[in-house]
Amino acid sequence: MTRVTTPDPRPRVVAGAEGGGLVEGRRCTACAEVVAFAWPACPACGGPVEPARFGPEGTVWSATVVRVPVPGRTPPYGMAYVDLDDGPRVLAHTGGPVPIGARVRLVPGGDDGDVRVEVVG
Repeated sequence: MTRVTTPDPRPRVVAGAEGGGLVEGRRCTACAEVVAFAWPACPACGGPVEPARFGPEGTVWSATVVRVPVPGRTPPYGMAYVDLDDGPRVLAHTGGPVPIGARVRLVPGGDDGDVRVEVVG
């Protein structure tokens, strides 16, 4: 039996300047749409894309505390959708509850591949 592996659907975070993380993604050269994934073409217009990095800071668009146990996670833990400055919206783990509108900074990726943020200031 052949085992099929699927690519990791999470955005890739790499170390950036000053200790913050950067999301590796793409920017459309035709319409300027941004995505947090290595898509071969723009999802909005189908135009050509070029590599781009986004972050390290952004604003919390929505947030929650997860209290339901799932495999590999011990509740409670915080999660937030973050609008990266000049970049896409990404789902990230937080160190705890964060208010909507809070300024956060990407933390370079850990061994588990999760996107993480910390509150700035």
